[in-house]
Amino acid sequence: MDNWKRIWGCMLAACALQVSAQVGTYKYRVNLRDKAETTYTLHNPSEYLSGRALERRARQGLAVDSADLPVCRTYMDMLAAKGAKPVSKSKWNNTVVVHVADTLVMDEVAALPFVAAVRRVWTAPDSIPARNAARKKEVTNKVVKEESYYGDAWRQMAVHRGDSLHAAGFRGEGMHIAVIDAGFYNADEIGLFKKMNLLGTRDFVNPRSDIYAENAHGMKVLSCMAANKPHVLVGTAPAASYWLLRSEDNDTEQPVEEDYWAEALEFADSVGVDVVNTSLGYYEFDDAAMNYRYRDLDGHYSLMSHSASLAAAKGMVLVCSAGNSGRGTWKKITPPGDAEEVITVGAMDRNGVNADFSSVGNTADGRVKPDVMAVGVFSAVSGNDGTVSHANGTSFASPTFCGLVACFWQACPWLTARQVVKAVQEAGDRKDCPDNIYGYGVPDMWKAYQTALKKK
Repeated sequence: MDNWKRIWGCMLAACALQVSAQVGTYKYRVNLRDKAETTYTLHNPSEYLSGRALERRARQGLAVDSADLPVCRTYMDMLAAKGAKPVSKSKWNNTVVVHVADTLVMDEVAALPFVAAVRRVWTAPDSIPARNAARKKEVTNKVVKEESYYGDAWRQMAVHRGDSLHAAGFRGEGMHIAVIDAGFYNADEIGLFKKMNLLGTRDFVNPRSDIYAENAHGMKVLSCMAANKPHVLVGTAPAASYWLLRSEDNDTEQPVEEDYWAEALEFADSVGVDVVNTSLGYYEFDDAAMNYRYRDLDGHYSLMSHSASLAAAKGMVLVCSAGNSGRGTWKKITPPGDAEEVITVGAMDRNGVNADFSSVGNTADGRVKPDVMAVGVFSAVSGNDGTVSHANGTSFASPTFCGLVACFWQACPWLTARQVVKAVQEAGDRKDCPDNIYGYGVPDMWKAYQTALKKK
């Protein structure tokens, strides 16, 4: 995502005037000690989890626990009374992000008996670029039909034998997928998404924004799964239903984005999402003192990874990009790619050769990462104008494979989230000798389905 952020920032700077930001304001993450003041109970989870979310957990034998209880409203009201306005929260981490104009307020907040710790996670930038008010005029939807049903995406589907899953009737129907990303530029106007079953949108960065006027990264990611125009571009889960969630603030790179992301993941859980794709990752920030270190890649150190490691325990399968730092100085996977029981996807070309930019493992505690590989070089995606374009990055390998995970789970609904992750690893062509570049290799998803049937 980091390269996309720089490119997009340059594009906006070239075509839009700079506007003043809220100068001199800050956001802090407040860690709470408990949930003693909660008005919710474990006996009545329907007050904070949807029926679909509860059914998904019951099917997998997963109980609702204290982490699911919402953050105490009483505590948030007391923070607001001190002049610290709550703007984001995470029940799994029991944290609240507050917005303040005066940093001295945080001394009073830190002294509150229910506060365990405070940490600055955002400083207002000097300016932010204006969004493109004429964005819809860019869309031409001019496409050229090809011989292949999948268009130029046929190879990124075929390497996993995903076309066999589709031919058997497993195209993602009935599965709910959440895409947590940076924005879905023009997705509301692009014809490739005309048939997409949209469940809803939510912006956790700025609830008042137009999610379709933000960054194009999420739109391109979405097209790898949801595009559905035969002989032009068909994604890996064209019949699935989608939630579009924005957590990435493209104007800066600060730790608060992890808080937004955690809240987005919890929202996905609460509405009953089955599979989540995230092609975001963070290891360095505008303030270098906040950067992660190799030893932090243990699956829990970063707030984002800690949340991701809980996803399977809540009954969801999380698929995430490994990162694009392979040719840089960092080289390693980026959080949340180090999380436990998630599927971390590296990038390869259409011939199965790993991309030199694809981040490598292992984790700090010795787990194999990435888990699998998918096509992320010259990936067929939607362009901003609705034409078929191409892009490089693990950002596109991840959703391509995520869609197939949804189709596989549709085919094998008796599996738990943890069993889906295991089945994917065991279907890899390097499962007997995984490494820190390819992980378990390139999964054969038709083989995974046949194996699951035999074990049923």
